[in-house]
Amino acid sequence: MNDQLSSFHALRTDEGRALLDEVRGTAPADELAVATRLRRTHPVELVSAALGQARLRQRAAAKFGAEDAERMFFTPNGVEQSTRTSVAAYRAERMRALGVTSVADLCCGIGGDALALARAGVRVLAVDRDPLTAAVARANAEALGLDDLIEVREADVTEVDTAGYDAVFVDPARRGGRGRIFDPEAYSPPLSWAVAAARTAPRAALKIAPGIPHEAVPAEAEAEWISDAGDVKEAVLWFGTGAPGGVRATLLPGPRTLEGRGLPDPAVRPVGRYLYEPDGAAIRAHLVAEVAEAVDGGLLDETIAYITSDTLRPTPYATAYEITDQLPFNLKKLKALLRERQVGTLTVKKRGSAVEPEELRRKVKPQGPHSATVFLTRVAGAPTMLIGRPAA
Repeated sequence: MNDQLSSFHALRTDEGRALLDEVRGTAPADELAVATRLRRTHPVELVSAALGQARLRQRAAAKFGAEDAERMFFTPNGVEQSTRTSVAAYRAERMRALGVTSVADLCCGIGGDALALARAGVRVLAVDRDPLTAAVARANAEALGLDDLIEVREADVTEVDTAGYDAVFVDPARRGGRGRIFDPEAYSPPLSWAVAAARTAPRAALKIAPGIPHEAVPAEAEAEWISDAGDVKEAVLWFGTGAPGGVRATLLPGPRTLEGRGLPDPAVRPVGRYLYEPDGAAIRAHLVAEVAEAVDGGLLDETIAYITSDTLRPTPYATAYEITDQLPFNLKKLKALLRERQVGTLTVKKRGSAVEPEELRRKVKPQGPHSATVFLTRVAGAPTMLIGRPAA
């Protein structure tokens, strides 16, 4: 760790910054040649650190945008675990709308959430116990000109006094040596500690994995699932919003928020003209009934989150497809139909089927100028193939 910290500090010297400028945008295939050339006039460790940072900045552009990523500093874990800027900005704006002016950001990582909060005008105490991570967070606040609003502290979050802050934000580590951690009590720190910390503040937000069981959500918390461009990114447990027990699904860009109303499960009905695929955030939030009501629809199967309807009603919370064919699961019949329709571009979606999309494409060998979407699913318990296309 000391070597990594020393290499990082070296990158912030005049020589290090010049090297970072020189290696910006280096393609992987050119790294060896660039490294060989630069090592003739610069320390080997510094050249390696600069090239490594350039790689991380290229990866981080997808989350932070190229302009910010080129000015920021990263660690491999920081790129992997940090919040996408669009999601962090939405959360920060919601904090501000709740009247929050100061936040203790516990487990701040490289500072992505702290940066979003500061840009929303919120004063932030950003805490991380890892020396390198804390140093990177501090450098990022300075690089983006937000260090007047962000104080970075290297400390154990369980020992930090948050009494002087309007809100607490906790983003526990959900990865270990063997990959993702699914047990909330195995987070670092555990979810129970984060909930206890939240209860000490007027407002709080806990970022957790979207797969958290609903029964693990504290009764006084509002649970929100957030997706960005169709991908479910996280769940957040909010405290102090005035909506204990509430459930929300928020879609970005937007934001567009669907709130739970405790509707009963939709009835199962025959396949209609349209199939609606709810956004993943609505599914995770258990709000399929709210989506079904909005499109006057029912379920294909009581265990499958596909909605069917004879009505085409635009909704941001689901993607609509017009269904042209319904077949029992039979690959030979599907192959014959696709050949007859001259379908060469085949989108495969599945719920409740063990068949993998690539396996199906390989077996039916689609060819031709037309396109179609096939849904591998169950209809009233029976394995079924539905063929259609995105609704106009």
